[in-house]
Amino acid sequence: MDPVILTIVMFASLLLLMIAGMPLAFALGVVATAIVMLLWGPGGIDMLFHSLFDVSHSFCLAAIPPFLFMGIVLQKSGIGEELFDMVYRLMGGVSGGLALGVVVICALFAAMVGLSGPATIAMGLIALPTMLKHGYDKRLVTGTIQAGGSLGVLIPPSVGFIMYAFLASQSTGRMFAAGVFPGLLLVVLFMLYIFIRCHFQPHMGPPVPAEERSNWLEKLKSLKAVILPALLIFIVLGFIIFGVTSPTEAAAIGGVGALVVAAIHRTLSWKVLKEAVLSTGKLMGMIMWIQFTAVAFSKIYQGLGTQKMIEGFVAGAGLSPMVVIILMLFTLIVFGMLLDQTAICFLTIPLFTPIVMGLGFDLVWFGVLFQLCMEMGYITPPFGWNLFYMKAIVPPEITMGDLYMSIIPFTGLMILGLAIVVMFPQIALWLPNLLFGA
Repeated sequence: MDPVILTIVMFASLLLLMIAGMPLAFALGVVATAIVMLLWGPGGIDMLFHSLFDVSHSFCLAAIPPFLFMGIVLQKSGIGEELFDMVYRLMGGVSGGLALGVVVICALFAAMVGLSGPATIAMGLIALPTMLKHGYDKRLVTGTIQAGGSLGVLIPPSVGFIMYAFLASQSTGRMFAAGVFPGLLLVVLFMLYIFIRCHFQPHMGPPVPAEERSNWLEKLKSLKAVILPALLIFIVLGFIIFGVTSPTEAAAIGGVGALVVAAIHRTLSWKVLKEAVLSTGKLMGMIMWIQFTAVAFSKIYQGLGTQKMIEGFVAGAGLSPMVVIILMLFTLIVFGMLLDQTAICFLTIPLFTPIVMGLGFDLVWFGVLFQLCMEMGYITPPFGWNLFYMKAIVPPEITMGDLYMSIIPFTGLMILGLAIVVMFPQIALWLPNLLFGA
């Protein structure tokens, strides 16, 4: 079958099944199985199972469950409440101070758990009611929480970096190091926007009333809230980046560390442990099904010559290498609006990375750009996960339309951050080159 026709048939079928309400994993599996049976018959199924088995026993991907477990336990440990109390005392008296603090807390959560959901849910439950009570603009509040929560996709130990490292045959430690400064860049951009907006429009984020502000001694005492997060971040990231342990071993240490944090906060119980284990199992079940079916879909797509078709198109079109990269990033942003991050990883990385390498670009740098695009996918409609998390939390007067409008400025800031890293690759490459060599 002609690769162009195959591309249209496969992706159109996938889109139609998803519109009809079929879960993504099942839609990918149905399309993959149908194409295999149509082109190769029952013998093609055996070939497919061998490919799936190769993926399923990857030691690199074994780091994902402990990170998921760590994130869920920390979400229930009470650390979010302590961090927000610290922010309230330290920054509440500044215009937009609570929103600025939420970005910082989300960055800390990202560096502890490597996921988007825990920070978004925690700040939605803890910070949202307080900020609305003090007169903050509802769109500024919800946009800040959603964008801040999405930092977990980029700031290490990001689960997305683990999957990218596995599929692109890169060092997970190098990928984690590459995500540090781009992640901090977005934190700075978010905070600058909030500060400037609230400076010129004070009604967007009014300061906490004078009678509710803390004295210097209370502010100093509140800093103890950051000790445990900082310690956990140092242990998990430090062990990976400095080569003390593998990412999987560091993730296991992080899972134990999360239990210690919960015990210190006196929130560790059999109920919490049971919920964390069950939630981790459910999430991993979803991730593995998407992983298996996305690999099947991708293997078939590659096996029919589409890789050569894409490379031939790039060579024949006479496009400059940077234009090709920009087209890839645009494709990833569009996919991020429609598909799950796991599916996008397994569908596109095997196709894109050989082309990126052939064009002479660094795969670590491209991995950071990839994660920036995935981060946008978490807040952009129609299928942005953070939009759904927030809708489940916000009061009835905040509509889905408000949530859509709230992410517009932050999406623009993410695009700006993406453009900066495209123009200045050393933002991503300087730290991994320093730690691991060029």
